[in-house]
Amino acid sequence: MLKEWLQEAKYTVVFTGAGMSTESGLPDFRSANKGLWKQKDPSKIASTDALNSNVEAFIEFYRERVLGVKTYQPHKGHYILAEWEKQGRIKSIITQNVDGFHQQAGSQRVAELHGTLQKLHCQSCGKEYSSEEYVNKDYYCSCQGILRPSIVLFGETLPMDAFQFALAEAEKADLFIVLGSSLSVTPANQFPLIAKEHGAKLVIVNREPTELDHYADELIHGRSIGEVLKEVNE
Repeated sequence: MLKEWLQEAKYTVVFTGAGMSTESGLPDFRSANKGLWKQKDPSKIASTDALNSNVEAFIEFYRERVLGVKTYQPHKGHYILAEWEKQGRIKSIITQNVDGFHQQAGSQRVAELHGTLQKLHCQSCGKEYSSEEYVNKDYYCSCQGILRPSIVLFGETLPMDAFQFALAEAEKADLFIVLGSSLSVTPANQFPLIAKEHGAKLVIVNREPTELDHYADELIHGRSIGEVLKEVNE
C-alpha cells in the first residue's frame, strides 16, 4: 500500500527515529543489549546538571558521541529520502536523530527535534562552532565559555523553531510515514497522532511493535528501513 499511497499523496511527511540511524551502524541510546545508556546514567551525563557540575565527564561522553557520528555515514535510505524530496514526493522530514545524516544525504527541509551533534555552541554567549572543535579537543569559546553540542539535554525543552515547523508539517500531511521510531518519547510521538487527527494516512515502519501501532493504516515490522524504501523506490 505504501507505494500507491506515496504516489497518490499531495503532502507526505516522514518522521525518523533511532532505527534510521542504527542502520548506518550508530549505537542506539535505549536498546536493551547495546544501548549507550547501559553503562552510564543519562541524567548524570547528558544533562544540564552535568554540564554545570561534571564538565569533564560531560565532555568525554559527548566527544565519544561526536567521534562516533563521524565514523559512520548516511545509508541508502537517507539518500532515497533526499531524492524523494528533490522530486517533490515528500515535503519534509521530522527527526528525533542528532547525527545530521539527513542533511549529509541532501535533505533540505528537516526539523531536528533533539538538535544536532554536527554543531556546538558556547553555553555562555551562544556563539556557534563546528563539532570539529571536539575532535581537536578544543572545548572553550573565545569568551572562555564551555562549548557544548547543540542538542537537547535532559532538563531542556525542544527547540521552538523545529517544534513549530514539525507541528505545521504534521497538520498539513495527508500521508505520514514513521521510520524506525518506537514512538515512546514525548512530545515527539505526538506528531503522528496530530497528522492522523488532520486526516493523514499513517504508515509505521519499525523492527519492533510501537505504542501507536493501533493508529496505523499500514504496519511494516521486522524489516530494514533501507530495504523497504528501496523496494518502494523501484
